[in-house]
Amino acid sequence: MKVHAHAKINLFLRVIRKRPDGYHEIETLMCPIELHDTVRLSFNKNEISVSCTGPYIPDIPEGRENIARLAAARFFAATGKDGGVHIEIVKRIPAGAGLGGGSSDAAAVLSGLNNHYSRPLCNAELRRLAATIGADVPFFISCKPAVATGIGEILSPCPDLPSAHLVLVYPGCAVSTALVYKNLKIGLTKSKKINKKINFSPPGPDWGRSGYGRGYFQEYLHNDLEPVATKICPLIADAKKRLLECNAQSASMTGSGSAVFGLYSDPDKAGHAAAKLAGINEWSVFLTRLMV
Repeated sequence: MKVHAHAKINLFLRVIRKRPDGYHEIETLMCPIELHDTVRLSFNKNEISVSCTGPYIPDIPEGRENIARLAAARFFAATGKDGGVHIEIVKRIPAGAGLGGGSSDAAAVLSGLNNHYSRPLCNAELRRLAATIGADVPFFISCKPAVATGIGEILSPCPDLPSAHLVLVYPGCAVSTALVYKNLKIGLTKSKKINKKINFSPPGPDWGRSGYGRGYFQEYLHNDLEPVATKICPLIADAKKRLLECNAQSASMTGSGSAVFGLYSDPDKAGHAAAKLAGINEWSVFLTRLMV
């Protein structure tokens, strides 16, 4: 069985407070993108195992600490199914980039196993199980644009986002989410609250007109974690600057970094930007789209 595990970007991310249990409450608008890992499941009667191939695997564990393996173990425990599975992951999503690659792989395993065993878990049960694995994992079960609150596990659908082409830059430096949050000074962040009831109506015929798309997305494009992550990896600021110089209508860091995205209404402009940025240093550049 083959399952696509899509990456995501955060179009908006606001950190509200640190809870007594050490977690941070956030408010974020997440959207899946077409960039994806490929997860292949081969079923057996014996054990759960994981193997990874691709350019972004040096720091990805294949043993018990692998999040995809944990997802399989939790599924078998929750359903009482007796069996095993080998999980082969073709990694195209960089780790430590704020793109949710590990969480998406885990969600792909849960969904794949649930389908293979004739759906013993309903969607709500699958999302609850996903939340025990990681805060982002429930989002990838549905893999549709959503406003996430709490620690990221409470989801409100966000339909009617405008379509956009995406140039994604991974500047080659993985950033630790834990380190970013450790260095975050919440009182110094200044961003407005998302209106979860806002109707993101389709952009209409003027979407491609110069300046229109920039204003449309700039209304809510923001990331409270970007200044902190940029101090850890200064290349984030360089990547964002170059995307804007390449006529991105909006640009921002995703998640806790270090990947930065630029949004384009014109596919040709996006293609030209990706080609121009691809030769810079150790950067990885992806030409992709929002999944809306």
